[in-house]
Amino acid sequence: MLRLPETLRGAFKEPLGPVYVETDALLADAGDPIVAVGDVVTYHLRVAGRDPDVSVLDGRTKREAVSEEIAAVLAGGNPRIEVENPPATLSADMLDALREAIDRDENVVIHVTGEEDLATLPAIVAAPDGASVVYGQPDEGMVLVPVTPETRAEARDLVGRMDGDVEAAFDRLEQR
Repeated sequence: MLRLPETLRGAFKEPLGPVYVETDALLADAGDPIVAVGDVVTYHLRVAGRDPDVSVLDGRTKREAVSEEIAAVLAGGNPRIEVENPPATLSADMLDALREAIDRDENVVIHVTGEEDLATLPAIVAAPDGASVVYGQPDEGMVLVPVTPETRAEARDLVGRMDGDVEAAFDRLEQR
């Protein structure tokens, strides 16, 4: 549905919010619900006793399979939605799964075949005001993005600069 153009790759290097290295400090500042994008971030939140409302996982970190310890903590428990999302894209399946998972009253895991890296942006667009989207910043920590009209507008701007049917993507993400 959407593809990240080469010209936009640099826009994703800077964190979209504050970076935390302590999970407890992040949780003290986080809103509700929490959407976690990434296996390691989800692992840290679960170990700290807070299962994210929505977890987006692909079984990898820095292009390598996660450790057995992380995989064990992430296994089982929550209902799963299986999606395919090729690298550097946002598939229609991914956007639909985010909308569905955020709307559910139970914790949900979106398991991605492919890559989940870009899911942060549509998660910010789809989540309600007051929510938090948490993702990993490689070799730095966890980024906490409070969902506000301002952060949603920033995420919409970045999604809007991707190649593909942007309006159809936003239609899939809008709150129902």
